[in-house]
Amino acid sequence: MEAKRLDGAVVATDDERIEAACRQLGIEYIRTGEHLTGTDRVAEVAERLQAEAYINVQGDEPFISPTAIDVISEALEHLPSSTLAVNAYTELDDPGAVLDHNVVKVVIAAHGKALMFSRQPIPYPKGDRPKYLRQLGLYGFTGPALQRFRQLQQGPLERAEGVEMLRFVEHGHAVQMVPVLDDGVAVDTPEDLARAASLLAEQAGRLITSGR
Repeated sequence: MEAKRLDGAVVATDDERIEAACRQLGIEYIRTGEHLTGTDRVAEVAERLQAEAYINVQGDEPFISPTAIDVISEALEHLPSSTLAVNAYTELDDPGAVLDHNVVKVVIAAHGKALMFSRQPIPYPKGDRPKYLRQLGLYGFTGPALQRFRQLQQGPLERAEGVEMLRFVEHGHAVQMVPVLDDGVAVDTPEDLARAASLLAEQAGRLITSGR
């Protein structure tokens, strides 16, 4: 809601507990059917909610900044017709995160398109020390691109890795990777949840100190 380039935000969920929380907090939501991935869920929402384009902020990325969302929105506005999606990424400087299978790594070509996503640390440092890049759960699509995503079958790479953007890559469709600044915590494990709670408490303390 703090992003400047969005007209609105809605929670898309197939879970009655999330639906109840949204109702209690007065958050707009759409209850969907069950889907293989979050992008399939957003594609269902796109059939019911008309918009120029759609940005998917995954629920396990609560610290993604409004500025990063705006960067994806701007990139989506200038997307070539041959490219079906934009996806945010950031550089990894934590060796533990590089090895963590909950952190999805991406390899990017010189023109900025995604070559491969993996939960393994890629590329392998055989001849040089590479930069490791983390894929964020922040995507942008047009409506037709979302419908194309739903029409495509899951390939062996997507099924093996559990990374939905591989569906486009496996079928030969370009995914434009966009760098953003992000130092938040993705919440994939109970340990992540504890770290996220501490970070939220720190942020709340800074807001109180600043008088906001």
